Amino acid sequence: FTDLIARETGKPIWEARGEVETVIAKVDISVSAYADRTAQRRLEATMGSRIAVRHKPHGVLAVLGPYNFPAHLPNGHIVPALIAGNAVVFKPSEKTPAVGAFLVECFRAAGVPPECIRLVIGGPNEGKALAAHPDIDGLLFTGSARTGLALNRAFADKPEKILALEMGGNNPIVVWDAPDLHTAAVLIIQSAFTTAGQRCTAARRLIVDTKLYDPLIATLDKMVGRIIVGEPHANPAPFMGPVIDNEAAEQLTESFLELLTRGGRPIRSLERPVEDLPFLKPALIDVTDIADRPDIELFGPILQVVRVDDFDAAIAEANNTRYGLSASLISQTPALYDRFWANIRAGIVNWNKPTNGASSGAPFGGIGWSGNHRPSAYYAADYCAYPVVSSESESARASIGIGLADG
Repeated sequence: FTDLIARETGKPIWEARGEVETVIAKVDISVSAYADRTAQRRLEATMGSRIAVRHKPHGVLAVLGPYNFPAHLPNGHIVPALIAGNAVVFKPSEKTPAVGAFLVECFRAAGVPPECIRLVIGGPNEGKALAAHPDIDGLLFTGSARTGLALNRAFADKPEKILALEMGGNNPIVVWDAPDLHTAAVLIIQSAFTTAGQRCTAARRLIVDTKLYDPLIATLDKMVGRIIVGEPHANPAPFMGPVIDNEAAEQLTESFLELLTRGGRPIRSLERPVEDLPFLKPALIDVTDIADRPDIELFGPILQVVRVDDFDAAIAEANNTRYGLSASLISQTPALYDRFWANIRAGIVNWNKPTNGASSGAPFGGIGWSGNHRPSAYYAADYCAYPVVSSESESARASIGIGLADG
């Protein structure tokens, strides 16, 4: 499984192995989450009756998976859906179909009946057809904001169907009052360049105190220059592999050039060592002087840097996005983190930790264009079943004490 993920996505073996371990761990976490979030409850009521709270599955749920974590992210929808009693029709990304097929084989080998999990292989047209199928009872999606917004519009007149959207982010990492520049640089690199920047929680924007800018950027630039980019099985092991394909590499190159034409200052240019392969070396670009910075998710190893003069400006800049998935503060001052946590608009807010690497034992999701208030991970149980409240008594007893004429 590890080798297949590595070969189809290009991510290093160590990272692919971590994805498989996460897939395995998801089962026990989802069992616990289902028991916690959707447990049966009984409340005593009058006249010896009781109020029961139970949950029912929706029915048939479609799952559309992404390519960056082609096993872990769809698995995060599929396992809770099956535990809740749903059947699943799964379409993996057209860029990683083999991993999707292998994942379904694993479910069947584990004893899940074939009719409870079906596989659809295809691209956007097949995804649209599955989403529009009248016999699905809902759709669980992880992917880009563009596709998520289109699905949101398509489901606008279908309130009877559950729709869970997990989309991307233009995520900020703020460095303030951080004396250990080496550790700060490590956290920035882990946030921005793990998985070649192809994580929805990857840091896209580094916001830094003007007073720290020169020493931090010097330390960061030197460390970025040491990052090994290579194929999954290379020795020494690479920190990151390629982006998913040549089309993605070309789009990222064009986006970097667009930032330059708008007034961005390259600290470290985006390099593509071999023209017909999608390996990219990480890029740093100062976009402070771009008046109208584009609020888009550049899904790759490009980190934009913004200098600010005070902490209020840092928070304002961090919130200067339609997205709201992840944000992180690197600082030694608890009071600054308290202000950061209180004012940042994001579903994941971290302190002296990377923007990525969220725990499956907690809810995962964002606000704004990052999702539709259907957090996944530990809270996936919430959108995989609906509550049914019952007032129950083992014998029928009733009377009308007011409003009846004598008879």
